[in-house]
Amino acid sequence: MTAVQNVLISGAGIAGPALAHWLHRYGIAPTVVERAPAPRSGGYAVDVRGVALDVAERMGVLDGIAEHGTGMASASFVDARGRRIADFTPSQARTASEGRSRELLRGDLVRLLHEPTTAYTEYLYDDTVTALEQAPEGVHVSFAHAAPRMFDLVVGADGLHSTTRALAFGPEGPFRRFLNAYISICTVPNHLGLDREVLLHNLPGRAIALYHTPRAEGAKAMFLVSTRSETGIDRRPAGEQRRFLREAFAGAGWEAGRLLSETGAAPDFYFDSVTQIRARSWSAGRVVLLGDAAHCPSPASGQGSSLALVGAHVLAGELARHDAPAAALAAYEARMRPFVAANQAIADAGLGFLAPRTRTGIAVRNALVRAAPLLSRVGGFDSKLSTAAEALELDAPAPAPG
Repeated sequence: MTAVQNVLISGAGIAGPALAHWLHRYGIAPTVVERAPAPRSGGYAVDVRGVALDVAERMGVLDGIAEHGTGMASASFVDARGRRIADFTPSQARTASEGRSRELLRGDLVRLLHEPTTAYTEYLYDDTVTALEQAPEGVHVSFAHAAPRMFDLVVGADGLHSTTRALAFGPEGPFRRFLNAYISICTVPNHLGLDREVLLHNLPGRAIALYHTPRAEGAKAMFLVSTRSETGIDRRPAGEQRRFLREAFAGAGWEAGRLLSETGAAPDFYFDSVTQIRARSWSAGRVVLLGDAAHCPSPASGQGSSLALVGAHVLAGELARHDAPAAALAAYEARMRPFVAANQAIADAGLGFLAPRTRTGIAVRNALVRAAPLLSRVGGFDSKLSTAAEALELDAPAPAPG
């Protein structure tokens, strides 16, 4: 029997419910605390790739992931007049990556992971951890609303701006690697009548996209802005962030003006820095980090969801294999570090693909996109992504308790 019998997980996004599944599989009682009042629905498109698909299959959710796919049929780059200048279809992408990728909305993935766990997981919604006091036998946890409790282990699965990490490791600053870009995503009316397609327009160092999936109402607008230095705009009020976007895309052409005006009425306006988290250690005593809280690869990598799923599988397995928590956490980190490093390393190429910094770079990217079936043979971004997504061999699941 593992020495860890009960675990508090902070965060009910992707990593949290996935870890709850595996902890229950190994006879460990999970409790999940989540700041939001309910599971988060909607959201933008995310991918589950490579070895993360194997984890999803072991969890029994792979068919659900396929059934809830975004159904995207085409993607095109457009010029300032809206003319399509380069197309890149999902079938071409699958040729390069051998089909080891599934795209779905983040809210659909959260629901697929969350719903099965409610039968055996205690969820504390509309609450958050406020203090952690470590002792040899466990962690005494204080909450904003719930009564204080003792847990054998606390897992921070609460994202890029992790409260758990701040409490146990200190301020976010030393762990940040800012990738000199800001990203914004929100829901807007589908005024172009898009049908399962993506349109993307570039200026040097900037990208503006609109995409539609039948899995969501309206369409999703995405804005990506490269900068020379960090401005702190991601920590400013939403009104200032919208003004930042208007200034960045002034005179951009295409549908920029209309989409920017529609952000004001968007119910789900999201704005953040494109940032990685790089921590020297993912554990401190009986507190450990998981998913973006430990090693956010940034949206530019497209691998945050996959790292969360794989990390949850590995962490729970090591807790089941080791009697001592410290040995389990060390083994978890040793297994995951190379995989995380490989996936974080592709983020710069991802940004270069989405928002080349020069007009020449945009033209070269478009030429490569038109030759998409050849990308894997010339070392394109999709090929690098596929390699990174497979860069870990899963151990057999640890034996369930007898």
